[in-house]
Amino acid sequence: MERHIDKFLRYLEIEKNSSPHTLVNYRLDLEEFAGFVKGIDVEKIDYFLVRKYLAHLKEKNLTARSVARKLSALRSLFRFLIKEGFLKLNPTAAIHSPKQDKFLPKFLTEADVVKLIEAPDCDTLKGLRDTAILETLYSTGMRVSELCSLTDEAVDFIGATVKVMGKGKKERMLPIGERALRAIRNYLKERNIQSRAVFLNKNKKQLGPRGIRKMMDVYIRKISLKEHISPHTLRHSFATHLLDRGADLRSVQELLGHANLSSTQIYTHLTTEKLKSVYEKSHPRA
Repeated sequence: MERHIDKFLRYLEIEKNSSPHTLVNYRLDLEEFAGFVKGIDVEKIDYFLVRKYLAHLKEKNLTARSVARKLSALRSLFRFLIKEGFLKLNPTAAIHSPKQDKFLPKFLTEADVVKLIEAPDCDTLKGLRDTAILETLYSTGMRVSELCSLTDEAVDFIGATVKVMGKGKKERMLPIGERALRAIRNYLKERNIQSRAVFLNKNKKQLGPRGIRKMMDVYIRKISLKEHISPHTLRHSFATHLLDRGADLRSVQELLGHANLSSTQIYTHLTTEKLKSVYEKSHPRA
């Protein structure tokens, strides 16, 4: 089983350009299944064994979303093995994914976004950096991983665009607002360190996602936000505020770098909930 997993992961990395994060998650999920089947030949894995594994996951009180992800990884592995001629039948073909609860992403109000962005002390280099990070995340809607890998040549100060490398190593160009560009410019001017990476940590190395999460936690406490939010919340806020102000769904999909429109449609539920709230407060017979 392990050699088949290795072949599949090499295929994802080389042929599909999957990100390191995706590869790690696939490996964890597939190795967990390999541990469950305990050396059974891949040709002998059938529908009943996979069902037994799913029952085992349910006993561990995993969420439906987690079980569905693990099942998806198995489906992809077995499809690959059929394609490569190692298997004739897919043991997951007749298995349905567990029904998942609808997940509505958290987002901040426009007023709370302003409070968060204005929280850092811009009299310090760290404050200038943190302001630039918060402005950039909200201005572009880019993922935290995309922001961490941002290089100086990717930021076009004249054209007001920024080039990012998204999931599957897909490159896209994003517009970026003047406030975010000004914040980046102010930070780079004060930083005065030669580095291709735009955002550096205290050790003058490229800042990582964990560092950004810790930084945001500080400012969330500072402005006394009750909601537990993450850096990704600014991406959710970016999409929600665009739709609230009339942006079309397809444009938001392009900006977020979603491969499927269905991934973007989750934000329409948020704007619909807002409309319902306004309706219930305002309509005389609601």
